[in-house]
Amino acid sequence: MENKTYFSAIVEIIKTGHWITDMVSQELKEYDISEPQFNVLRILKGQKGKPITVEVIASLMIHRSSNVTRIIDKLLIRGLVSRQECQTNRRKMDINITAEGIEFLKLLDKKVTDFHKPMMSKISEKEAKDLTRIIKKLKE
Repeated sequence: MENKTYFSAIVEIIKTGHWITDMVSQELKEYDISEPQFNVLRILKGQKGKPITVEVIASLMIHRSSNVTRIIDKLLIRGLVSRQECQTNRRKMDINITAEGIEFLKLLDKKVTDFHKPMMSKISEKEAKDLTRIIKKLKE
């Protein structure tokens, strides 16, 4: 493969990723929530009621961020997450999504899914799988 072709593909991946993130941020703006806050809520919901530490949340985020604590603080103020001392390590805090956070996330998920629907209709299941496989191959 020619370098030019490879780098053109990489640029398209980067540009598309930024475009999607920017568009999702626009969709979430009416709910006064940022894309990283949305990402944290999704991570916590995925834990199915099991609390996790800030460090684990940071490792699972789409965009690595040094201000995860600040993101969580904003969600705490809104009552969307809870924080308590970690039972196995008193120097750490366990974070969990609240019932209010789960309900709010349902609303956000619908908004974000509605944004993605037109794009989802443009590619087949096989194309989506191929795209995922190719992108993951770059990270091997």
